Amino acid sequence: MTELFPPIPLSAWADSKETVHRFAQIVGKIRLDQAPPRNHWWHVPFHLTGRGITSRPMGREVMFAIDFDFVDHRLVINTLAGRTVSFTLPGLSVAAFHERLFTALGHLGIQAHIEGKPYDLTDNIPFAEDATHTAYDPYWVNRYWQVLSQVGLVLEDHAARCNAKTSPVHHFWHTFDIAVTRFSGRRVPQPDTVDPVTREAYSHEVISAGFWFGDQNIPEPAFYSYTAPEPDDLTEEPLRPAQARWVESRGAHLALLTYDDARATADPRATVLDFFESAYQAGARRAGWDTSELRTQYAS
Repeated sequence: MTELFPPIPLSAWADSKETVHRFAQIVGKIRLDQAPPRNHWWHVPFHLTGRGITSRPMGREVMFAIDFDFVDHRLVINTLAGRTVSFTLPGLSVAAFHERLFTALGHLGIQAHIEGKPYDLTDNIPFAEDATHTAYDPYWVNRYWQVLSQVGLVLEDHAARCNAKTSPVHHFWHTFDIAVTRFSGRRVPQPDTVDPVTREAYSHEVISAGFWFGDQNIPEPAFYSYTAPEPDDLTEEPLRPAQARWVESRGAHLALLTYDDARATADPRATVLDFFESAYQAGARRAGWDTSELRTQYAS
């Protein structure tokens, strides 16, 4: 049996995470180029599989999907016509991954065009020139997928407890987190200065719940929730459990519960679900959502 929420300290795999994050951004940008658009950018993120993550089917002249297999540590491209190309991931630099992937796509007759630089990462090295990021520890990359999958099921449970418009559970390649988002249905007026990505993502009021593996700002894995736009006095609302807290993030606030604090409780899964519910109730109360109307039969 796989341990529920096994340890995944950022320090143990930070270098591998940086490499895999860039691998994921390359494939994610191909998805952005090749998939029909959906509201709130729902067409762009990865979904989970029984062995890793998938782009899902996409394409125009050639229909295909790109999967990361984090059990055998391979990238696999499958076409609707039954053709397959794959290659191993350990030992590849970002530049080598980029070259092999686009060579494989060309072999399959797929023409994809992407912005060739990473999005919102600590450096801006073009993918095709990045020989710096080469770390890939199969043990920790497999652990990342295990944790991602376990958290994904908790988020599915959280999603089931509300009948508001709700996103799928998504693994976002730009921020490398996994999240699910509830919508009030009310539009959010935005000034002309707002960028197109934000304008589409936050066109309506949302309360989002998710998890990330840590970064330079919060250097440990953590569960989080936020309400956007953030209502007045949100941080005066209580959170559960006692270890949860409000933190500042990019001019707003996140409800935060560290992964290790959740792991240390008697029932980590129930603790995380209670945390998500307390953060949702906090945002919904301050924003004036009718939470009683939005509850489902699955809500505790």
